[in-house]
Amino acid sequence: MTTISTEDSVDCVVIGAGVVGLAVARALALSPKFAGKELLLLEAANGIGTGTSSRNSEVIHAGIYYPQGSLKAQLCVQGREMLYDYCEQRGIGFKRCGKLLVATNEAQVAQLQGIIAKAAANGVNDLVLLTREQARELEPQLECVAAVISPSTGIIDSHALMLSLQGDFENAGGLTVLNSAVASVFISSGAIKIEMTDGTKIFTKTLVNAAGLSAPMLARSMQGLNPQFVPQEYYAKGNYFTLSGKSPFSRLIYPVPEAAGLGVHLTLDMGGQAKFGPDVEWVKSADDLVVNPTRGDAFYAEVRKYWPQLQDGTLIAGYAGMRPKISAPTEAAADFMIQGPLEHGIAGLVNLFGIESPGLTSSMAIGAVVAGMLN
Repeated sequence: MTTISTEDSVDCVVIGAGVVGLAVARALALSPKFAGKELLLLEAANGIGTGTSSRNSEVIHAGIYYPQGSLKAQLCVQGREMLYDYCEQRGIGFKRCGKLLVATNEAQVAQLQGIIAKAAANGVNDLVLLTREQARELEPQLECVAAVISPSTGIIDSHALMLSLQGDFENAGGLTVLNSAVASVFISSGAIKIEMTDGTKIFTKTLVNAAGLSAPMLARSMQGLNPQFVPQEYYAKGNYFTLSGKSPFSRLIYPVPEAAGLGVHLTLDMGGQAKFGPDVEWVKSADDLVVNPTRGDAFYAEVRKYWPQLQDGTLIAGYAGMRPKISAPTEAAADFMIQGPLEHGIAGLVNLFGIESPGLTSSMAIGAVVAGMLN
């Protein structure tokens, strides 16, 4: 950890060193405006990527489900290709393993057709509708009435990605400062003052709030930002259960989407270990990350719809993640909110709200958008 003097002035500060904050910091450090300038990346925890970024599915999404024209749709498709290219250039572990979206009853087949149409509207044109027999040729243990294959979906070693993004940021002159929690932010004409919980004060003209789950709370602490620009946060916990034994599938398996999530799906990690989840459990606190083993009971019934051979006792409580929602349980999922000077009128300030899935896939594209807003 690098120590900051009690009163420093720097050119740019990014708060939050999850995958999105790291990608934003990297993009800014490599941008013309901030070349050779002082940039700080502040992280409250004692390591990078210890929050939402450490508790997801590590899936590179194709960009299938999101409303046409939404930031989620645009940045997922753009970010996916940026991510694949970056991983190939840097030797970061990934697999373009593909996934199958499965209909387990006839009524869901029409939903698959709708998914293909929505994907095409988003620029994802490689989906193929498969019969039951064609799907079972690819995955013999799969049970379905039809399926769609998405060959552009993959998985990634997200920790290796974050270390590489941090390395790029620091090689470009940026400084990552851990154990650096922000207490409050004061905004006045032409200057932003950041007060840390240890009393340190940092002055800057450019601030990006990429604090993830804490982003709305941090924005509320900004004296000088109208509260009307800060959305209400909600927390949708996602529980994962690990499969004991060898995975029966070589691709990701997703049921048709459900409210607030994508159903109890099977994903793989880079070592081939299978896990099921996340489910959707609305909770009051971002700290509620304990997996209740009894939730596994409902997993068995859902998974057996597409994998009837799942044996009792083979699902083990794994871990839980938290979706940084800015839409209530009864509302449609909100789009990413990338809020800059054009929205709130404050020069040099960008707030990132509601960066849930596909945030990992979109991270480098989000970085490019923020750099474009501030250059």
